[in-house]
Amino acid sequence: MDFIEVAESFSDEDEEVSEIEDYESGDEEIEVSDDDLEEIILEDLPEYLSRDKTIQWYEHPFRHSRRSTNPSLQPGITRYAASRISDIQSSFDLFIPPQLETIILRNTNREGRRVLGATFEDIDTPTLRAYIGLLILAGVYRSNNEATESLWDAEIGRPIFRAVMSNKTFKKISRFIRFDDRSTRSSRRETDKFAPIRELWDSWVDILPKLYNPQKNITIDEQLVPFRGRCPFRQYMPMKPAKYGMKNWVACDSGTSYVWNIQPYTGRINNTPERNQGMRVVQDLTAGLKGYNITVDNFFTSYELAQKLLKRGITSVGTIRKNKPSIPRVLLESKKWPVQSSKFAFTKDTTLVTYVPKKNRSVILQSTLHTTNSINNKENKKPLIIEDYNASKGAVDTLDKLVACYSTKRKTKRWPVAVFCNIIDISCYNAFILFTQVEPDWNKSKLYRRRLFLEQLGRALVNPYMQMRKSLPRALASADIVLKSRNLTDDTNNTTTTKEESAKRGRCKFCPKDIKTSFTCNNCKRYVCKRHFIVKCKDC
Repeated sequence: MDFIEVAESFSDEDEEVSEIEDYESGDEEIEVSDDDLEEIILEDLPEYLSRDKTIQWYEHPFRHSRRSTNPSLQPGITRYAASRISDIQSSFDLFIPPQLETIILRNTNREGRRVLGATFEDIDTPTLRAYIGLLILAGVYRSNNEATESLWDAEIGRPIFRAVMSNKTFKKISRFIRFDDRSTRSSRRETDKFAPIRELWDSWVDILPKLYNPQKNITIDEQLVPFRGRCPFRQYMPMKPAKYGMKNWVACDSGTSYVWNIQPYTGRINNTPERNQGMRVVQDLTAGLKGYNITVDNFFTSYELAQKLLKRGITSVGTIRKNKPSIPRVLLESKKWPVQSSKFAFTKDTTLVTYVPKKNRSVILQSTLHTTNSINNKENKKPLIIEDYNASKGAVDTLDKLVACYSTKRKTKRWPVAVFCNIIDISCYNAFILFTQVEPDWNKSKLYRRRLFLEQLGRALVNPYMQMRKSLPRALASADIVLKSRNLTDDTNNTTTTKEESAKRGRCKFCPKDIKTSFTCNNCKRYVCKRHFIVKCKDC
């Protein structure tokens, strides 16, 4: 039984599920063949005049050099972050600082007291950190979807889980964890569907740009947080692996996939589609930036957006849908073009190119970064615009794959919990980017160093709570982990037993049954099981 299943009967009131039809209206990138152009009315216009007759394009470029980018921010980790990172945990603490922990603890303890009254024992900071640490470790071991009974099982589970806290404590935290005040939620939800986690979310998002500055290129795309429960803004996106979930608009550094800004999509307002949504999202996510290049897909790209970004000193590259009125007729009539052929159109500050990768297929890209008709010398003869677009378009998709690989998300019927797990996942990844910039040689030769980072982070978060345990767990392996965390097993003056380094096992000298153990007495060197050894403090 998974930990969230215990909370099902205690979960917040059910919410109506809204299957937003944005998929039908074209949230997904659409590839248009030349046969589909019959639906686009090509009037008898001059070849290089836009279909809406407002833009005059030209066959030849106005300039012969690529427009340069000059970011207004120094790329890489900020001095504020670099001065505060001393180890792995400190890099993570920058994203989940005490003020965020206070929000979680305040609302979680309030919910626990509401349900259990005076019998509820408040959760403190070490307990919350240990809980998050176990979520991270479960993701590292690919056990995030495994039932907690299996994780805590003495025979088939991992000893670290039993060593940190009991299964009962873990389930209690999972049951009562909250991120807002339940008593005022209804009024806040009338104007904000994201109200159950808005305070925590906004505080977290404000932190992201303060710790890292993107390089020259930023990728903007959508992220789907997997979730199939009740949620008023759940999305259906058939092109994503999870298909159902909550959608976020994400701005990532194209080189590292560091999440610099993120915005949740909470669905339509009054069931009315938002006009120029792509333009609004890009402008929101790039607020405060200047001198960068933005890579987007055809959901966002438009001539109007490109001009608005240029006024702010931001260039853009992206695919553009063939039904856009800004495209001239000459770029749409590609049905009879040879394979791997290209045709350009230029204004003073914008470039369009149509490329035919195979018969009856073509793609149009728009760029304000490129101002020439450059084509590579390879066999495919791709325009430079397409090569640069392909090199930077996948940053958000890369982030999705990396986060899903070691995700903390467990089965839940409460969408705020799924959002919280996504916050932890992104924070872990961003912390890894920061730490490796401060310590570039840390496990540099190992391909799995991100897994090592997460494992050390999880252990660092659980250690303080594990050292505070009032009693040892019954399983010997788990008890040994607790003892090591207290620095007792390595000091013969502080314990009556030690564990053989060779892991050789023998029969306990006190047990009437054949109980095997790897612990030996420090004095007589005979084997003793957990039931028959004692622990002494350093003063004794």
